[in-house]
Amino acid sequence: MTTVRRTDVLVVGAGPAGLAAAARLAAAGAGRVEVLERETQPGGVPRHCAHGGFGTWTRPLTGPGYAALLTDAAERAGATLRTGTTALDWGTGPVLTAVGPGGPETIEARAVVLATGARERPRTARLVPGTRPAGVCTTGELQQAVHLFGQHIGTRVVVAGAEDVSYAAAGTVRAAGAEVVALVTEHPRAQTGRTRAQAARLVHGIPLLTGTTVTELLGRARLSGVRVRHRDGRTAVLSCDTVVFTGDFVPDHELARRGGLTLDPGTRGPAVAGSLHTSRPGVFAAGNLLHAVEPAGTAAHEGARAARAVLDFLAGAPWPGPGVPVTVEAPLRWIAPNRVTPGARATRHVLRTGTPLTRPVLYVRQDGRLLHRERPRPATVLPNRPLPLSARWHDHVDPEGGEIRVSTT
Repeated sequence: MTTVRRTDVLVVGAGPAGLAAAARLAAAGAGRVEVLERETQPGGVPRHCAHGGFGTWTRPLTGPGYAALLTDAAERAGATLRTGTTALDWGTGPVLTAVGPGGPETIEARAVVLATGARERPRTARLVPGTRPAGVCTTGELQQAVHLFGQHIGTRVVVAGAEDVSYAAAGTVRAAGAEVVALVTEHPRAQTGRTRAQAARLVHGIPLLTGTTVTELLGRARLSGVRVRHRDGRTAVLSCDTVVFTGDFVPDHELARRGGLTLDPGTRGPAVAGSLHTSRPGVFAAGNLLHAVEPAGTAAHEGARAARAVLDFLAGAPWPGPGVPVTVEAPLRWIAPNRVTPGARATRHVLRTGTPLTRPVLYVRQDGRLLHRERPRPATVLPNRPLPLSARWHDHVDPEGGEIRVSTT
């Protein structure tokens, strides 16, 4: 028998974005605020990120500490956190079906905030051929195994990737007492926001193989090695019993897709303007569901921004139109937010590039008309690193015009 319940705001996902949204909404008196989380504990990815770098300059925290801080803030504000509960599908309007410890249920809400986050592509999605041995995982699986469950991960590990999350994976491998055989990246250099000195300290003694791709997994019951191909066509076998595929994040957008929300072709998350309204009335989205992937602090700030929009909606603000689409040209890969609603509260955009850019200039055009040009910082922009774009051009957008295009030429 399916239970039917009613709430004022339903937040799906108890990571940084969802918890920040719930805390702000509950504290502002939005009524009953309920958070659904399919994991057994709230906090999202930071729960198993034992390294530092979370929180603020004045209050630096490890990932678990940051997750506990956000969880405590949401609970103290009066939000109800329901773990072990999975949102499955949609009804009419902001209505979701879910299943939890008490069985199936239908939850009717005045507003829904989707904060389902992102995930790394596993080996299968990366189309790496070979057998299916044990010892193949993503960063999230590695960190959960080591930091949450204390499991043995192997003795010799290859890390596929050389961005910030890859360095975190290497640190986790060493914390587990295993050897990192190599960091392997197809790019000509590491894609990290750390300085060269910081990166060197973190991976001291670990070979960094640039211009190199993992092309095959070897072994039967357990991984015995990976075959790699270098840029010049040479191949080699790295002996290892574990490989960790890092980075290459994609939004966890299944629920958004099942709800018929318009998805942006670049980010593959829900299309939103700065107000974080989606194409489905009553449904908002925030965090790394919109842009895979940004730091936990960015996701939390977006959750708080979504809460402000929800409060306006609950107070009677009309649902905005779809806005003007914002797209990018190669080598840029995506931009978020990817809609502009003239006259609405403006927020800066973040982009990604597919290739390294040196002293790039961003051009914003609509119907061939130049709206804005900007030279962002830093001077060198790498793939998998944020590329900011201000919103100073929003007032120049023609609401009846065509799509806005952002390019580097």
